[in-house]
Amino acid sequence: MEKIKKPRGTMDILPGESELWIYVESKMRDVASRFGFSEVRTPTFEELGLFKRGVGDTTDVVQKEMYTFSDRDGTIFALRPEGTASTVRAIIENGRTSDPMPLKYYYIINCFRYEKPQAGRSREFFQFGVEMFGAKNAAADFSVISLADTLLRELGIKGIKLHVNSIGCPECRPAYREKLVQYLTANKESLCDTCKARLEANPLRILDCKNPECKVIAEAAPKSIDHLCGECESHMTTLKAMLDAAGIDYEIDTHIVRGLDYYTRTVFEFICEGIGAQSTVCGGGRYDGLMEQLGGPSQPGIGFGMGITRLLMAMEQSGAYIPEPKKPVLYIASLGERACVEANRITTELRRDGIMAECDVMGRSLKAQMKYADKIGARFVLMVGDSEIESGKATLKDMTNSTQSEIELSAVANHIKNSI
Repeated sequence: MEKIKKPRGTMDILPGESELWIYVESKMRDVASRFGFSEVRTPTFEELGLFKRGVGDTTDVVQKEMYTFSDRDGTIFALRPEGTASTVRAIIENGRTSDPMPLKYYYIINCFRYEKPQAGRSREFFQFGVEMFGAKNAAADFSVISLADTLLRELGIKGIKLHVNSIGCPECRPAYREKLVQYLTANKESLCDTCKARLEANPLRILDCKNPECKVIAEAAPKSIDHLCGECESHMTTLKAMLDAAGIDYEIDTHIVRGLDYYTRTVFEFICEGIGAQSTVCGGGRYDGLMEQLGGPSQPGIGFGMGITRLLMAMEQSGAYIPEPKKPVLYIASLGERACVEANRITTELRRDGIMAECDVMGRSLKAQMKYADKIGARFVLMVGDSEIESGKATLKDMTNSTQSEIELSAVANHIKNSI
């Protein structure tokens, strides 16, 4: 019978690797909580209209990359391609807009986009994201960027740089957009077909196109940061001052526009060179009109998304700490039914006290059990048979130095607790 394989662009995370994911996710939760963020969990799928309104009809995500399906009642749903729109929907629907401001949420979720799989990009991917609503000042931008910077530092990632830009607001962007469209129209014949289609609907997206000819055109294009209104310019000046004061290195990158329609003013990326074409490990920005766009009150927002797979690639490249799989403190090798009962009693006592312990469940020979104990890296091995049950004593072997000692069966659990 032919084996069934996992869908293209998905991954299996198995023991030996899952420990690293757990470590990174626990670090994310720890850092986020230090910054005052609480976890939110939203459905894996939402009504398609949420992403059309929130992410934008003209984006590649909505036009090309979403996984959609029709429910039995005809409702069209989509697997979530990102986390921000769902978070905003949850805030509005559950009446959290009246909570004390700012609202500060984080999530660790799986997302889905139909893209060509490559290193650092898959069709099901995992993302850590944070969202802050209700704060319009540059201090909120700094807080979110600082959170990402703190996490990346604590994970031991090296060679990473913050890139920042401002794409203006509804007041100053129309005039900039007009100048940009004029420039791009004059160079339309040199644009790729995708960017020609973007010219009217979403011209800012042309600035981060990876096509070589489009990149040349983008280099000489008008820069959004040169066409900011007074408020946007002041906002950016304050943010830069805060980054400087905190010692967070950055560079102004006028090509950063981000791919989703809801961004305004600050946009940023943390880029790690050397992990391949998908070098952006974190991207985000401000979206001051999104809450209102999705039917809620007018509340400014800012946040980011961080791809966990790319994060792990950057950690490996940096030689960062990688946790080893947890190993049992004690393995009990037993022979006979009575010994098996006693082995399970002792391991249960230790497990209830938070200590990892194992005993035989395979009916292996004593020799095979000793080999297994060595393979799983048990620190101690206790050998129990009928004679040990009769005497109430057994031999405990320390696998780190091969020393052995006789120990009362009734005292095994306490002895192990005192040895670690």
